[in-house]
Amino acid sequence: MADPYSILGVSRQADDKAIKSAYRKLAKELHPDRNQDNPRAAERFAEVTQAYDVLSDAQKRGQYDRGEIDENGQPRSPFGGGFGGGSPFGAGGARPGQGGFEFGGGIDLGDIFDGLFGGGAGARPGRPGRGPQPGPSPKGANIAYEHLVSFTDAAQQEPQRITLRDGKTVEFKLPPGLVAGQQIRIPGKGQPGPGGNGDAMVTLKIGKHPFFERDGDNVRLDLPVSLKEAISGAKVKVPTLDGAVMLTVPAGAQSGTTMRIKGRGFHRKDGQRGDQMVTLQIRLPSDAGLLAKLAAELPDEPAIRSDLGV
Repeated sequence: MADPYSILGVSRQADDKAIKSAYRKLAKELHPDRNQDNPRAAERFAEVTQAYDVLSDAQKRGQYDRGEIDENGQPRSPFGGGFGGGSPFGAGGARPGQGGFEFGGGIDLGDIFDGLFGGGAGARPGRPGRGPQPGPSPKGANIAYEHLVSFTDAAQQEPQRITLRDGKTVEFKLPPGLVAGQQIRIPGKGQPGPGGNGDAMVTLKIGKHPFFERDGDNVRLDLPVSLKEAISGAKVKVPTLDGAVMLTVPAGAQSGTTMRIKGRGFHRKDGQRGDQMVTLQIRLPSDAGLLAKLAAELPDEPAIRSDLGV
């Protein structure tokens, strides 16, 4: 993965507000819900989220800037890439000198290790500590998981359980305003490290429902009604995510009429719930003879399509 700053399009001097703003903008553009036909967008969404995970955490950002961890939050070797392929002793070779080995350029080997590991308690006796003190020990790497949430559970914010790599299961809550592709963090459930365990990063997916569809915070349902119910009006039973309710179909209802059942949708970020939108679909009787009899008694309506200009 590239440099997290480059992925988010911010400078290394960017403050927390600028980093959060850049992430929100990119996450909105690349969210899987808005790019279902673009697999690359999903990959970029994951990259942006990982970059934000590193830069939004002050400790991880400091470790990355100091070269202690890589762009994925993994600890780096303290020796980096070695000495560039050449001899570490320089062209003049090593020669013993006071206070350790000295090199042709006058560099003390002790200085190199002081720079890597800091001074203080780890410095050689009789020598003052040199260079910056080491930062906090890095935590272990995060572990990525995917978890499929049923449509009903997502709407009702039912607690979820996930099995970790070590075979243990943990329970977690779903955030209000949940959308597919959203990540949640379970602290301390990642890989172990010198500074403690990393976290479990769970990407949430939402399953489909056999007859409900999500529309933002609302859910939609096509409800079949008989011709008689539409003509005369009726009270009909309607399924919702929380159980069946009775709905009054007004007399003379048209196919395509949409009615609202409040508070039966998805939880919003403010804790309130969206609504269920019910669209009436009038079904004609299956008896062909009865339909012919009804048609014979109905008047012609030549102007029914006048609004369409025909």
